[in-house]
Amino acid sequence: MKEIVFASSNKGKIKEVSEILSPLGFKVIPQTEFNVTDADETGLSFVENAILKARHCAQFTGLPALADDSGLCVDALKGAPGIYSARFSGGHGNDEANIDKLLSDMQDITDDKRQAHFQCVLALVMHEHDPMPVIAEGHVDGSITHARRGNNGFGYNPVFLLPEYQQTMAEVSNEVKNSVSHRARALAKLKEKLHRLL
Repeated sequence: MKEIVFASSNKGKIKEVSEILSPLGFKVIPQTEFNVTDADETGLSFVENAILKARHCAQFTGLPALADDSGLCVDALKGAPGIYSARFSGGHGNDEANIDKLLSDMQDITDDKRQAHFQCVLALVMHEHDPMPVIAEGHVDGSITHARRGNNGFGYNPVFLLPEYQQTMAEVSNEVKNSVSHRARALAKLKEKLHRLL
C-alpha cells in the first residue's frame, strides 16, 4: 500500500480523503504524525496554495503529499473571502467571527445578489520537486443567508444555502453534504485521475 501524507490536521477531512483513496491502494497519513508545521499560504489562488502546502509536506516527509485549499467565494464581494476564508475576520480559523464579518459586510445586499460558491482544489505531488502536480477541483453553488441556520458542519456552512434543498450546508444530512460538497466533488475527480495514472 502506497503512503500519502495529507497536509492537514482536520480529522473530518482526513477521514473523507482516506475513504476515497484507500480502495485505490493508498494509506493516508496526517502531516501531524510527522510533526510537519503548516506551510505559509503565500499564493494568490487556491491552486497555488494547494501546491505550496503539498510541496512543503513532501519536503519534510520525503513521501507523496496531498493538500487541500478551499474557501467561500461571494459574487457581491468580488470573490471574497476566497483564499482568505479561514482568516477573513483577522485571526485564523475563528468560524463565528468570520461569519459575523461576512453577514455584516452583506447586510445591505438583497436576496437576488447573494450568490456564492464553495471552491476546493486538491494538489498531489509525488515528491517535493514534482513538475507535474495532479490537480483536482470541485465547487458547489449556493447563496448566503441573512442569519445562521443549522448546527452541522463547520466554517461557513450555517450561512451557505443549497438552492436544490432550500437548506444550508449546516442543515442537510452528512450523507447529502458528502455527496454535493466542493471537497467531495474534488475528491471524485482526483480518484478518476489516479485511476488513469495507476
